[in-house]
Amino acid sequence: MLTISADEMQKDLTRYLRLVKTGETLVITQANKPVAEIKPVVQATHGPRPFGLCAGEFTVPDDFDAPLPDDILDAFEGR
Repeated sequence: MLTISADEMQKDLTRYLRLVKTGETLVITQANKPVAEIKPVVQATHGPRPFGLCAGEFTVPDDFDAPLPDDILDAFEGR
């Protein structure tokens, strides 16, 4: 991790962006206080999760979409 001032960064932006591209994390400071962190974007190395990944691991009960009992509805509505 490299700490630089905002003024330093403005003087040679392309140099610091090259460092970030190589994996370096930059902490940008103003008045010796950290204000930002610049780090490389991590590219996803895998594709989307396959459809049906958990197939067969659980079953949805028949009453899944049945109305909730009155006491539970009252609790949600603050009664």
